[in-house]
Amino acid sequence: MTFLEVYHEHFRFVWGSLRRLGVRESDTPDAVQDVFLVVHRRLSEFEGKSKMTTWLFGICTNVATARRRLAHVRREVPSEEMAAIEETADTSSDAAAQAERRQGLSLLDQVLDQMSPEQRAVFVMFEVEEMSIDAIAELVDIPRGTVSSRLRLARETFRESVGRLQERERFRLRMGAT
Repeated sequence: MTFLEVYHEHFRFVWGSLRRLGVRESDTPDAVQDVFLVVHRRLSEFEGKSKMTTWLFGICTNVATARRRLAHVRREVPSEEMAAIEETADTSSDAAAQAERRQGLSLLDQVLDQMSPEQRAVFVMFEVEEMSIDAIAELVDIPRGTVSSRLRLARETFRESVGRLQERERFRLRMGAT
């Protein structure tokens, strides 16, 4: 398979995988390019022992992890948050609803960031993309039991993270009330 064939056949898969793995929308085009640069360099090493999508998903996982690490080190303000800040100047109800939605998505990202990349991928594919355990196992090329185990651990992490956020909010409200 040539690079162009891989690119044309799997572009949407790579894009979607990166988004599911937590790459911010504004960073996705650059992350896709990073993935396909690796593919271009290493395509000759792909032996076909696994599915192409499995190999690509592994590259996507590495690129998503590296991007999160770099954004954290640089203390970037994601463009979504900048847009939410800019929207607060608009007092219309639509702007308030959009700001609330962005805040909710930001909280979701915070919760998902508490998961390992493997757990996050399985959690998002199952809970958000509504993929079956069998489909996830096939896509990621791991046993069904491993998918179930990662999903169970991801759900525990999700519940614990949401609980901590709720407790912080209750504390903040109590402190503000006094």
